Amino acid sequence: MAVDFVERVTRLERVESPGAPPRGRVSFNFDGRELDAIDGEPIAVALLAAGVRVFRTTPAGHPRGGFCFVGRCADCLMVVDGVPNTRACQTAIRAGMRVETQQGLGPAEAER
Repeated sequence: MAVDFVERVTRLERVESPGAPPRGRVSFNFDGRELDAIDGEPIAVALLAAGVRVFRTTPAGHPRGGFCFVGRCADCLMVVDGVPNTRACQTAIRAGMRVETQQGLGPAEAER
């Protein structure tokens, strides 16, 4: 029995493109824990599939997650491999990547 597309998206199940070759799985580190993802998918997609909804906090401490998912807003900014203000919706995941929830404006140059 085929599962309805809307139902699959609601469950955050990954939908493969028809006819596309299967992509491999990779593991990455998110805030100190190992998660898995499909190689090359956006970091935001990998985090949403893992149940993560908060990508950063504002300077006032308010949580933010993905909003536009096309790189126009700042809600998905994260620290990726030590680089703050990286757009999780536009950055492809790869094996061994270190992704961290960004707190406020991210670490200052002097702190890195």
